[in-house]
Amino acid sequence: MVDGAVGAGAGSEPESSDSLRTFGAVVQALREHAGLSREEFADLVRFSKHTVASVELGRRMPDPALVERAEGVLGNTGALRRAAGHLARQPGLAAWFRQWARLEGAAITLCTYECRMIPGLLQTEAYARQLFDDELPPLKDDQIEAQWEARATRQRLLRERPNTAFSFIIEEQLFLRHTGGTAVTRDLIDHVLEISELRNVEIQIMPLVRESHAGLHGPMQLLETPDNKWFAYTEAPESGQLLSDPKNVSVLQQRYARMRSQALNPEDSVSLLQRMRGAP
Repeated sequence: MVDGAVGAGAGSEPESSDSLRTFGAVVQALREHAGLSREEFADLVRFSKHTVASVELGRRMPDPALVERAEGVLGNTGALRRAAGHLARQPGLAAWFRQWARLEGAAITLCTYECRMIPGLLQTEAYARQLFDDELPPLKDDQIEAQWEARATRQRLLRERPNTAFSFIIEEQLFLRHTGGTAVTRDLIDHVLEISELRNVEIQIMPLVRESHAGLHGPMQLLETPDNKWFAYTEAPESGQLLSDPKNVSVLQQRYARMRSQALNPEDSVSLLQRMRGAP
């Protein structure tokens, strides 16, 4: 899957690591040095006490927003930001996707083209759980919960990074497939329409009938970092490739730019989704 959710293959199990445990220990030490209880700290960073505990115990990858808020609460030393850049594991994300996920969390531009499934950042819980249910080999309950938690955490980027420009090009066929059934699809369309109203999000639908299509090589993602470097990501079954060579990235940028001109514009895309949804 484009956001790295996989089954029970090697490297996909939710797990801790030395870097997660070390990061958590640093957070706990700084919190205690500041004289804050875990509950007080949780209130200040606006995350639950349970989430803070999971991070401090090395059981959970810290959300980028938690890292930033913790820096402000604990003295703005920069130590947590630097340490977060070296974290090696994120429960629920495939091993090959984690490096991209770290870049994604700080991106100022993020472009996604998808022809297989609705992009993870736009999925509803019901739609995502149907995808998890369809995985082979079958997933265990705890794997499904970990993957949904990771996906829900990533989705916060859309609202917590209002200065990041998000662009999505999605094939019309993905809505016509009715993954999960009619009700799940209707809720999914409602959700996508709601997200499309955000100022930093642009959603375009690629029509089902299109004589010329620049995206026939498959799904892709592009991002721009705060220092204006561009990276690309492509994925195949059980593997993914992070591209940093400017020549390779430029090719995908050209394809994406062409697709933006071939897809329906954002206004027409909204109209199409509204028609596909039908009456309330």
